[in-house]
Amino acid sequence: MLINRLGIYARDLIDKVIRQLFENPTLKRFLDMSVERHWRTKAQTSCNPLLQRCEKFHSQNDEDGIISAILGRLKIDGGVFVEYGCGDGLENNTIQLLMRGWRGVWIGATNLSVRIPASSRRLRFERDWVTLDNCVEIMQRGIQRIGAKEVNLVSMDLDGNDLFFVQTILEHGFHPDVFVVEYNSKFPPPIRFAIDYDPAYAWSGSDYFGASLQSFIDLFDSFGFLLVCCNVTGANAFFVPRRHADLFADVPKEAEELFMPPDYNWFLKRGHAADPRSIEHFLSKD
Repeated sequence: MLINRLGIYARDLIDKVIRQLFENPTLKRFLDMSVERHWRTKAQTSCNPLLQRCEKFHSQNDEDGIISAILGRLKIDGGVFVEYGCGDGLENNTIQLLMRGWRGVWIGATNLSVRIPASSRRLRFERDWVTLDNCVEIMQRGIQRIGAKEVNLVSMDLDGNDLFFVQTILEHGFHPDVFVVEYNSKFPPPIRFAIDYDPAYAWSGSDYFGASLQSFIDLFDSFGFLLVCCNVTGANAFFVPRRHADLFADVPKEAEELFMPPDYNWFLKRGHAADPRSIEHFLSKD
């Protein structure tokens, strides 16, 4: 146990040192270029044509390009988005949509770095801690304040209870054209994993967070959605209503083919550190 803890400490320390080292603008740009080449190579060798369209502009990774490719197939030029976990407003999955004329709602528990006019009917920020009791109410309040009724795209990235929030949103009759969710890629298909619901959950940085891709597939399948892509870093999965299946006939059907493993830790380690609770979760199934 002590050796394992020392190993984790050493890896985290090296990770921290290298991150600080690459704060140098020249070295940081070198790292950015290396990461981009790495992503591009992985995407171009993928059998999923949607992943081959991956691009990063304002998204954290390559989600901008994937979202654009999906919307292009759906022939949706404008609409309404809702993003849970929008960060400070400088990097998320819907900034590009806002720039393309969409209206939307950002939801998060921290302040934005972006100033939104109080009278804006383009974008509404709902600053709140999301729970099962208010996850739908917050969205309804936000879209009402921008004068919308329907939602075309929902992005969910709250690092914890996401599976439960998605289920509640779907149960309340919201069925967007695109649903983007963060999945826990430490658990590949067909493994089903989800943390226990905790309204006060705060991510510790370990692999005890969210839900596995298979658990999301099962949930979305019960509401008539199908998986069409996972992004190159193994962070986000993209679902569309099954009625659009013919538009994605060239996309692999098996979860194992669409799944992307964790690749978001600066090449130093594969995924987040193991948490005893993650393993104990499977023992509890006895």
